Amino acid sequence: MSGRGAAAVRALHAEWTKLVTLRGTGWLLFALAASTAAAGAAVMWPVDAARCPSPARCFEDVPRLSLSGVRVGQVAAVVLGAAAIGAEFGTRTIVPTLSAVPRRGLVLAAKAAVVAVLVAAAGAAGVAGSLAAGRFVLPRNGFTAAAGHPPLSVLDGATARAAAGSVLYLVLVALLGLGAAAAARGTAGGVTGVLGLLWAAPVVVPLLGDDRWQERLERFAPMPAGLSVQATRALERLPIGPWAGLGVLAGWAALALLLGGAVLARRDA
Repeated sequence: MSGRGAAAVRALHAEWTKLVTLRGTGWLLFALAASTAAAGAAVMWPVDAARCPSPARCFEDVPRLSLSGVRVGQVAAVVLGAAAIGAEFGTRTIVPTLSAVPRRGLVLAAKAAVVAVLVAAAGAAGVAGSLAAGRFVLPRNGFTAAAGHPPLSVLDGATARAAAGSVLYLVLVALLGLGAAAAARGTAGGVTGVLGLLWAAPVVVPLLGDDRWQERLERFAPMPAGLSVQATRALERLPIGPWAGLGVLAGWAALALLLGGAVLARRDA
C-alpha cells in the first residue's frame, strides 16, 4: 500500500474510533432511526381513504406519506454530522487530530466517510421501519390493493427509489452539517445554520404570492428539492424531478464541505 493509501486508512480508522466512542453518537443514531419511523407512523395514522371521493379518485402518494418522518429524523442526522467535527473544536482535541494528520483535507474527507456510513445505516433502519409501519397502518385506513394501493414494498421500483433516496437524503444533510460545522468551527453554529437553511423554504414558500418564485425556491432550496425523491405519483407536476432534486441537495452538501475544508485549511486549529 502506498504512503498516501496507508495515511488514508489510518485517518479513517482514527475518525471511526473517535465518532463511535463520542458521547451521544449511539443515541443520535437511535434517534434518527426511531424518530423517522415513529413520525412517519404518526403522520399516516389519521389519513383515511374514506375521505376520498371514491377509491379510484384517492390519489394519496402513500410511499411518500410513509416516509414523511424523514423530515424529523434529519435533525439527528444534522446534529451528528456537525458534532463529528464541532465537538473537537469545542474540546480543542482538533489540535492533536491535525498534528497526527497534517493533511486537513484528508481529515475532513475521513470524517465525511465515517459520518456517511453511520447515517446510512441508521437511515436505512428508519426507512425500513417507516415502510413496515405503512404496511400495518395504511390498509387499516382503507389504502388497500383493491382500492389501487398495493402494500408498500421495496420490490416496487418507485417505492424502492423513494426509500433509497430518503437514505441518501439523510446522508447528504448530515454531510451538510459536517461542512457547516467545519466552516463555523463549532457544533452549535453548524446545526443552527443548516436547520435554518433546510426549513427556510417550507416557511417562506407559502408566504410568496408569485407562483414563479415559489417554484424556483422549491427547485433550488435543499429540503424541498431533496425530498422530491420521495414522490412516486404525478412526477410531472413536481417543480424538479426526483433524482435532479437530490442532486441539488448534493450540490449544497458539496458546497458546505468545500467551504468547511477551505476554513479548516486556512485557519489555525
